Amino acid sequence: METVQLIALTMGVAWASGINLYAAIAMLGILGATGNMDLPPGLEVLQHPGVILAAGFMYCVEFFADKVPGVDTGWDTLHTFIRIPAAAILAASAVGDVDPAITLMAGILGGALAATSHTLKAGTRVLINASPEPFSNIGISIAEDALVLAGLAGAIYYPAWFLVFLALFVAAAIWLLPKIWRGVKFLFARLRAAFGGGARPEPPRGLTLKRPPADRRPQVEGGA
Repeated sequence: METVQLIALTMGVAWASGINLYAAIAMLGILGATGNMDLPPGLEVLQHPGVILAAGFMYCVEFFADKVPGVDTGWDTLHTFIRIPAAAILAASAVGDVDPAITLMAGILGGALAATSHTLKAGTRVLINASPEPFSNIGISIAEDALVLAGLAGAIYYPAWFLVFLALFVAAAIWLLPKIWRGVKFLFARLRAAFGGGARPEPPRGLTLKRPPADRRPQVEGGA
């Protein structure tokens, strides 16, 4: 496997695992088992029928859990302790039999990349759950599944283009994560205030509230 292909696969499996670990494992396992790709020696275990079956079963569970508001956030919270370590192991295994320092470096970078994609997914879901309707959860979940499959396919068959996409993803994540974090803190502060846990918080910077008459609720500037 050429260097660019190896780097793309190593980082691709880590990135995809941070979003949907089971879909990534099942896809690689099926491709390897059907002869559509040659898995690196460290990842050949993924094509074992038992591994594919287990990953497929867990993907089905996640498919439904990921589309229920509130349940998806609980699922993401639990999988903070599963996706990131698993992604680091998969990334380290993908580089094959090389210098142990390179293996360790792949594991560290893979874990960091999975943490980024996982945090972006989980934080976005918390904000989406503030919406009273469930359809946005379903739509974003389906889009995430499609992105994982398409991105991993790109890492395998179009590695150079995938690395360009990955660089853009990292740049977008650096810009988005602080904003998502402020939004999440605001939502949890609102919840604490609603249950008598403190004063009503101010909205994040960039969103101001009008001061209403005593008998009216606050309205966002620019609203009706």
